[in-house]
Amino acid sequence: MKRSIAVLLLVCILLSLTACGGGGAQSSYKTRNRTISIVYFNTYSQISTYADKSDENIESYVKIADEVLSYYHELFDIYHEYSGVNNIKTINKNAGKSPVAVDAALIDFLEYCKELYRLTGGKTNVMLGAVLKLWHDCREAADENFGYLAEEELPTEAELNEAMEHTSIDSLIIDRENSTVYISDPDASLDVGAIAKGYAVDILYDRIKEAGAESTVLNIGGNIRTIGLKPDGGLWVTGITNPDRNSENSLICKIKIGSTSIVTSGDYERYMMVGDKRYHHIIDPATKRPAEYFSAVSIITESSGLADALSTALFCMSYEEGAALVQEIGGIDVIWISADGGIKATDGIAFHNE
Repeated sequence: MKRSIAVLLLVCILLSLTACGGGGAQSSYKTRNRTISIVYFNTYSQISTYADKSDENIESYVKIADEVLSYYHELFDIYHEYSGVNNIKTINKNAGKSPVAVDAALIDFLEYCKELYRLTGGKTNVMLGAVLKLWHDCREAADENFGYLAEEELPTEAELNEAMEHTSIDSLIIDRENSTVYISDPDASLDVGAIAKGYAVDILYDRIKEAGAESTVLNIGGNIRTIGLKPDGGLWVTGITNPDRNSENSLICKIKIGSTSIVTSGDYERYMMVGDKRYHHIIDPATKRPAEYFSAVSIITESSGLADALSTALFCMSYEEGAALVQEIGGIDVIWISADGGIKATDGIAFHNE
C-alpha cells in the first residue's frame, strides 16, 4: 500500500467502466467527473456521476473519497506505520508480544475478516501473511530483474510448510471490550489484501450515497461500485478484461449491471516469470502456491467487501466447489474464465451483445 501525493483534477469526460483494469462500453451521457490521482491500496481511483449535480456536490464526493480512502489506507497498511495510528503494521510488529489498542473501525473490519474465513472455508484467510510474504519477496526480487526470477529462488516446500504453520485464524485475538487486537503467534502476521480495498469501497459507497449521490460510479482500482442506475433508468455496461494479453480483444465479454459491485481477481496483473511459467499473486492455501484453476474470476454482488473476498476464494476453488458455495450464500453472480478463454457464468449474468 505504497502511498503517493493526492492530486485532484476536475474534468468532464465520457465514462468507460472497468473491471480489474478492463475497459467497458462508453456511455452517451456526459458526466461531471473527478479523477483522483492517488495510490491508496496500490491503485488509482475515479468517481463519475451522470446525475445533474453541481460542482459543489461533486466536490463533496471527492472530499469524502479522499477522507475514506486515506483513513482506511493507513489503517490497513502492512508495510508502514503512521503518526497517531495503530494499524495492521503495528499489530504485526507486536505479534507474540502484547495486545495493541486500535480504532473500533479496525475491530469491525477484523471481525468481518473472521466471518469471511468461515464463509469461504479458509480460502480467504487474513492470517496467511507468513506464506504471502515469501511470495511477495520473490516478486520484489523479480521486479529488480525485469520481472524474471530463477527457479532456485522460489520458496522451497520446506519454507512454505514452515510458514503455513503460522497461519491459524485462531491466533488472531480480538478484544472488542478493550478495543485491542493481539496475534498470539510471534511468527504469524496479517495480510488483508484480499479484502481491504473492497471493504473500504463499501464504506465509501455508504458515505457518498448519504451525501446524495445518484447515477454515480465508483471505480477504486477496478473495484466497481455503482450507485443507482443510469439517468434513463437503464443498466450500466461494463467490460471484463481478457486475461490473454496477446489477444486482439482487450475485453473477453461485456455485461449489464444494476446498482451493485463487481470485483475481478486475475492472474494477469501482478506476477513474475520463472522461465516460461507465470507465477501470479493469488495463493491457494491448500497448495501454498499460485492457484491454477482459472485465469480470472469476477464476482457481482451488492457488497464490494464480500465480492473482493469471494473473487479470491473462488479463484482458489474448482468450478464445482465455487458454484456450490455461491448457491449456498445466495445473491451472488459469477463469471469464471479458464486459461483457454472458456467462460462459465451463473444464470443471473446479463451479457451485453452489441
